[in-house]
Parts: sequence; structure tokens; C-alpha cells
Amino acid sequence: MTYRTLSDLDFVLESLPNLAPRRKVVMTSPEHFDVMYVINAHMAGNIGSVDSARAREQWANLRDEYRRCSIPVLEVEGIEGQPDMVFCANQTLPFLNNDGSKGVVLSKMYAPERAGEVVHFAEFFAGLGYQVLDGIALGDSEFEGMGDALWHSGKRLLWGGYGFRTDESVYRRIGERLDTRVLLLKLEDPDFYHLDTCLCILDERTALIYPGAFGSDGLALIRKFFPRIIEAPEDEARNLFACNAHSPDGKHVIIQRGCHVTNAALREAGFDVIEVDTDEFLKSGGSVFCMKLMIW
Repeated sequence: MTYRTLSDLDFVLESLPNLAPRRKVVMTSPEHFDVMYVINAHMAGNIGSVDSARAREQWANLRDEYRRCSIPVLEVEGIEGQPDMVFCANQTLPFLNNDGSKGVVLSKMYAPERAGEVVHFAEFFAGLGYQVLDGIALGDSEFEGMGDALWHSGKRLLWGGYGFRTDESVYRRIGERLDTRVLLLKLEDPDFYHLDTCLCILDERTALIYPGAFGSDGLALIRKFFPRIIEAPEDEARNLFACNAHSPDGKHVIIQRGCHVTNAALREAGFDVIEVDTDEFLKSGGSVFCMKLMIW
């Protein structure tokens, strides 16, 4: 149920079961957000540099943009000593079973500094009545939730990034447990350490990508399944996290302010672009997509 190359494929997208859209967003409050260590290239030189008041304002503005898009926001309280908990795409992978029941796969974080975040989200989702699956990442393997595992819009198909934070072996178990096919994408550049930094799925037919983050096999898979590709230029992808944008509804795209070339291409493709400032969070290696988690 995992596929690395075009020659591995034994299905077409149209043959896959439909997947109901996610209608809610989870966000973690930023009162404890800071750069306290270096676990990715973007953090280097930024320890202690976060303007906390500005970060809280930016987080609130992002939350309010989701509300203006008619997306309900569920807030999880941040925990002291867990400064990266605000990047709540990373600790779980939400899923929908074939019978309509809901669950999450718990992450096993690559960096020990972030390991303590996962238990808080396990408790949160258990309180919502979600089935909580632990132990998918076995032994020394790691898995970082929707930082690396992205649902194809509208279909029971998962895109699985690996190479920096998630082990390739995890996706076989995820595919079997969730009854889904997984397209594997090896990440090639440490600046794009999570899949959500270089692939943004906008709708069933459209993806925003930074091509330089992928090898030839990965790019071939992306181009096979998305008839319309929008490419972010390197400076906007690397420095402004253009591909860490998010489309909550296939119409609006929320993205870091200043991605002029990317935003022009998005508008030309018919999307309503919403620019926000997340520059305090860029210091820690995350932007819009990292700061939220869409759920059923």
C-alpha cells in the first residue's frame, strides 16, 4: 500500500474512495512559544529572539482568518516548557474510518525536546471521542504527524514525506491500519525538513510546491496526481515558507505575507489569497500550515 515511483502504481485517483472534507481547525495557544533550542536549520541564530507579544498577535490574527472563512477553531492551551507545541500539525495524524468513526495516529517526535507534546494532544483527542492510536512508530522509527503525512483533498490517499523527521517504514503500518494507499516522497533539502514546507495541497487537482525539495521520483508522482501545479520560487519557499500555506476549503489560501510571485500565481489560478504575518514563528521553522490541524 506504499508507492515510491510511477512504475509502482496499481490504481488511479478516480478509483479511490472519497474522503469527507475536514471542517474544523485545532490551534494551540502561543503563550509559551519561544526559540529555546536548535532542531532545524531555521532556528539557528534565533534563540531568545521571539517577540512574545507580537507572536500572540500574529497567532490571534491567523485564528481570526479561519473564523472569517467560516471554519470553527478549537483552541488547545499551550504548556510551559513545550515552546513548539504551537505547531500543532506535528503531534498527530487525524483520520476517518470507513464507518465514519474518527481517530488520530500519535506521533513519535524526532527531537527529544518535543516528545512531551504528544501526550497533551492524546488527551485532547480522547476528550473529543477520537480513537487514539499509539505505537505506529516502532523501535527507533519516528513519525511527525501532519508535518509529513498529508491527505489528498477529497480522496482516501495519503502523501508521506520522509528523510528528515519521519521514517519511511512507518507508512506501511499507517497504510494497513487506516486502509489507505500512501505515496512516498523523499525530502532532499534540510531547509524543507517536513513535507508541509514544500507541498501544499490546495484542492483535488491543484498543488503548490517547491520542486527543489524533491527528487525526480517524487516530482513525477506529484505531477501524476495533480493536473495543475503551482511552483513557488526558491526565495519565497525557503525564506518565507510559501508552501507552508493552507487552503481550508479549496477556495481561500492563507499564506505568509510577502510571497509576491506565489500569490500572483495563486490568484491567477482562481484562489482568494489571504496574507498574514507569521514572521515570529518563521524563526522557529514554521508558518501557517504548521500552526493548525484540520480535523473532522
